[in-house]
Amino acid sequence: MSRGGHANPEAGWELSHVEFQGFFRRHHRELARLAFVMLGDSDGADDLAADVMAAAWRRWDRVRAADQPLAYVRRMVVNMSRSRIRVLVRERDRVERMGAGSDEHLYGPDVPAIVDVRAALLRLPQRKRACVVLRLAFDLSEKETAQVLGIAVGTVKSQTAKGVAELTRLLAVERQPSGPRRATRGKAPRQLPRESP
Repeated sequence: MSRGGHANPEAGWELSHVEFQGFFRRHHRELARLAFVMLGDSDGADDLAADVMAAAWRRWDRVRAADQPLAYVRRMVVNMSRSRIRVLVRERDRVERMGAGSDEHLYGPDVPAIVDVRAALLRLPQRKRACVVLRLAFDLSEKETAQVLGIAVGTVKSQTAKGVAELTRLLAVERQPSGPRRATRGKAPRQLPRESP
């Protein structure tokens, strides 16, 4: 049997190709947006979405056989995003160890609220970020989010709640007026956590 499960290999390939093209047209933009929110970089998100779609085509028999093919491919986006973030964190750490400073560049529109939210999202641990993004930005149900991430519904609920609370705290810190901070009765100012690999 060929790709698509047909006895005639060429007919099976053509059917699979048409199915995949339809899937691509319907979902590529959404998957690229998910990659953008996960990575915070539009160029990297476009590259990642292209890589995911290429991988989905290579595994098209498995993707189309999944209960929810879109959830299967969303999970691929989340997993590839995690891998890319780990690589970027390792690279940043190597540069810092070499003593070179790195400038942070913000991508996208220069709207303070969007920049603040994106920066706060990037500070969340990966699982919390994925839960918040899938639940709030992509409006997936708790069950759909659990399926995409391969975790329990209860974990989605708790990670989303904790993620939203942490985002709220991070955004409150971001909105504080800049300038010299006053000492708070002998306590050192709280440091924001760095994202762990």
